[in-house]
Amino acid sequence: MSSRVTLTFDNGPTPGITDQVLDVLGEHGVRATFFVVGRRLEEAGARALAERAVSEGHWVGNHTMTHERQFGDVDDPEHAVTEIVAAQQAINGLSHPDRLFRPYGGGGVLSSRLLTQAAVRTLEDGRYTCVLWNCVPRDWQRPETWMATCLNDIETRPWSLVVLHDEDTGAMSHLSAFLAELTARGVELRHDFPDECVPIRRGRLTGSINDLLLPPDRSAS
Repeated sequence: MSSRVTLTFDNGPTPGITDQVLDVLGEHGVRATFFVVGRRLEEAGARALAERAVSEGHWVGNHTMTHERQFGDVDDPEHAVTEIVAAQQAINGLSHPDRLFRPYGGGGVLSSRLLTQAAVRTLEDGRYTCVLWNCVPRDWQRPETWMATCLNDIETRPWSLVVLHDEDTGAMSHLSAFLAELTARGVELRHDFPDECVPIRRGRLTGSINDLLLPPDRSAS
């Protein structure tokens, strides 16, 4: 069973949901990372939620500007650059010092379409830290049962980096019960990330990323 769990939330901020998530995290004394979509920060009330998250000790990371297509699915090499840089500009002073970035992975799958050479160069040159994941309970599809799925999955590794979503699916109504169960099981809730989920740290590759890139001779489709 996982003795350690790190919580992350993708795709927000979402007024009416992210604030509830922050309330629950505060009640349980848990710190998490919010990987925000740049254009969501332009919506009414959204930036204030990201500011609140930072003020309460959480971290804010970059989850692309539009969250529409995986980098490897787009022919234009500048697409990834624009998605990363524009979102970082939108986040601005709310960014963690390590410039945390999480790519869009369709369905939570780690695949060769996750990154591109242009994306990697941008992350290296900008001294970003790329944060992936190893536990995706698919809360957006299973809002009533993701908790059980997640608890079963974290039994399979010593440190789980969990991806949840602060979106309006109803899934986050179970967050408090989930955190209470982790505490009851003696799980240590961490704020940092397992090394295996960080292929780029402060602009430096920490290992091979070949599995996250299409071969150079294959165009996007």
